[in-house]
Amino acid sequence: MRQTGMYWTFAPNLDVSRDARWGRMGETFGEDAFLTSEMGKHVIWGLQGRDCNYHDGHVIACAKHLIAGGEPFGGLNASPMDISERKLREIYLPPFEAAEKEARVATVMAAHNEVNGIPCHGNEWLLKDLLRDELGFDGFVVSDWMDIERLHAMHHWVPDSTEAFVVSVEAGIDMHMQGAKYFEAIVDAVRSGRIPQKRIDEAARKIVEAKFELGLFENPVPEVKTTVDGAAEHRQTALEAARESIVLMKNDGVLPLGEPRRMLVVGPNADSQTILGDWAAPQRDEDVFTALGGLREIFPRTVIDTLCFGGKIMNVDAKGIAEARRKAAAADVCVVVVGDNSQRYSAFGRTCGENCDRDDLDLPGMQEELLEAVASTGKPVVLVLMSGRALSVGWAKENVAAIVNAWEPGQMGGLALAEILAGKVNPSAKLPVTVPRNVGQVQTVYNHKHSQYSRLFATNETGALWPFGFGLSYSSFAYGSPSVEGTVSAGDGAVRVSRSDLPVRLVVDVANESAVDGTEVVQLYIRDEYGSVTRPVKELKGFRRVGIAAGETEKVSFDITERMLSCWGASEAWEAEPGDFTLMVGGSSADEDLASVKITLVD
Repeated sequence: MRQTGMYWTFAPNLDVSRDARWGRMGETFGEDAFLTSEMGKHVIWGLQGRDCNYHDGHVIACAKHLIAGGEPFGGLNASPMDISERKLREIYLPPFEAAEKEARVATVMAAHNEVNGIPCHGNEWLLKDLLRDELGFDGFVVSDWMDIERLHAMHHWVPDSTEAFVVSVEAGIDMHMQGAKYFEAIVDAVRSGRIPQKRIDEAARKIVEAKFELGLFENPVPEVKTTVDGAAEHRQTALEAARESIVLMKNDGVLPLGEPRRMLVVGPNADSQTILGDWAAPQRDEDVFTALGGLREIFPRTVIDTLCFGGKIMNVDAKGIAEARRKAAAADVCVVVVGDNSQRYSAFGRTCGENCDRDDLDLPGMQEELLEAVASTGKPVVLVLMSGRALSVGWAKENVAAIVNAWEPGQMGGLALAEILAGKVNPSAKLPVTVPRNVGQVQTVYNHKHSQYSRLFATNETGALWPFGFGLSYSSFAYGSPSVEGTVSAGDGAVRVSRSDLPVRLVVDVANESAVDGTEVVQLYIRDEYGSVTRPVKELKGFRRVGIAAGETEKVSFDITERMLSCWGASEAWEAEPGDFTLMVGGSSADEDLASVKITLVD
C-alpha cells in the first residue's frame, strides 16, 4: 500500500455476519465472534505490525463497523438493530475488544445502523463509555461515508444536517470521512460554546499523532513507484490464500478430475472479474485468473468448450440454456460456475455486495435452470459457487456430483480453483458461516439457543443445508476420544476441574486414514450445560490448522481457559459459572462430526 501512496486502509471489517440476505457477508469473516476476533486481529497485525511500527512499511488499520450491523432487520444494509446488551457483548463486541486490547488498532469506524434506537454515529454510550472508557481505545473514530448527514436524512433523529454534525462530535466522532458544510457547522458550535475547544483539540491530537507516527510530516509526498516491488511475491500470497479458502462441500468421487478429454466450462461467473468481489477496481484481464483461465492453465491437454454468457447473470436465457445442454452432451465433464455478481463498477445485473441485499438465497436469474439442464445430460457435473454470500442450493446438493464453494477468491482464485479440481492442491477450507436451507429459515446459525428448534417447520426439512465449520478434503480424518490432562474423574464420565486449576489442557488424536497428505482444521466447541442465563448449543472457542501426512496421527491440544467457560450472566458481568460443560472437538460444528468430554467446574 505504501508503494502506491496510501497509509490508511478501511479494514478489517469486524461485523459478525448472521444473515445471508445481507450483501456484505463476503466482506466479513463469518458468523462467529471468536473466528472474527482471531482473523481480525491478525489482519490488523499484518497491516500495522505487531509493535505498530508504521515506519517499517506498515499502514494504519481501521476496525469497522461499530457495531452490530451484520444482522440487519430484513437483511437490508443499515436497517435498525434492537438487541440485548448480552447479545451485543457476547456476539458483536468481542472482535472490537480483540482489535483494541490485543492488536492495538489505530482507528475505528462507526456503523450505518442504529442500536436500540440510537444511531451509532451519535451514540455516546457506544463511542465513549464502551469504546474508550471500557475498552481503552485511544485512536481516532472516523465516520462512514455520509453517515453523519444520515442522522437527519435517514434516521430522522435530528432536525437537520447541522445538528447532525454537532451531535456526532459530542458523541465521539473525531473525523468526518466526507461531506460539505461540516467544518463550518463545527466552527460555529465552538464559537457559540456548545462544543468545548477541548473536544476539538482532543480529536485533532489523535489525528495529528497518527500522521506523526506514519512519518507524513517528514515525507508528505511519497515516491510512488510505477512497478510495485515484490509483485510476484504478492501474487503468490494471493494464490496461497485462495487455495486455503475454497471449500469442497460435496464430492461423490468425481474429484479430483484427472485428465478429461473434453470439458465444458459454463456459467456467467466462469470468465468474469466478479471473482474479485466487491470494492475491487477493474483489473487488466492478464492480471486476473478467472475460473476459465485457471482451468486452461492446469488442463493444457484437455479440449475445453465454453459458454460464459458475457459474464452477466442476466444474459442466461432459454436459448443459451439449450446451447449449454447441447455442449454438455458432448463433454466428458462439466464445470458449472454460477453464483452472485458483486462487481461494483459493473452495475448491470449486480446481485451482491454493499447495498445489494436480497430477499431470496437461490441462484439469481436463470442459473438454476442452466445447472439443471447441464445435469440432465447425465454427464458428471462440478458445481462451482462464486458468491459473497451463502446460497441455498438444495437441488444441487441432491443432484450433482461435486460442489465447490469458491466464494470470491481474488485475482489468483481461478488458478487455485483449477489446482483443487485437478488434485494438485488438497482442499482444506471450512465454512465460516452456516448455509441456510432456504431464505425462510433465516436466521440459521450454528450457535443458536436450545429452544430455536424445539418446533419444526411444517413443509420442509428443518435445519442447515451445510453446517458452520464444514469442509471436505481428499484426505480422510478420524478423531480419537478427547481427554483433559491432569484432572480427576468424578466417576460419572465427567471430570472435576477447580477454578484454580485453569487453564487445563484438552488433547485429542487426529489420524489421516487416507493415502493423501492433507490439512485438517481441528475445531474446539464448548457448551455450558446450565447457567444463570440460557446458553447456546455450542460455541467455537479454538481452532488449529494441522498438516497430517498420509497414514499418520497428530496429537492436537487446546488450553481451556476461564474466559472460554465464561458468559455474560445474570449478574451482567463476565463469569465462568460453576457447573457442567461439554468440550467438543472435530471437523465441523455438526454433532456427528464432534467427539466430546464433559467437565464440571467447581469453586
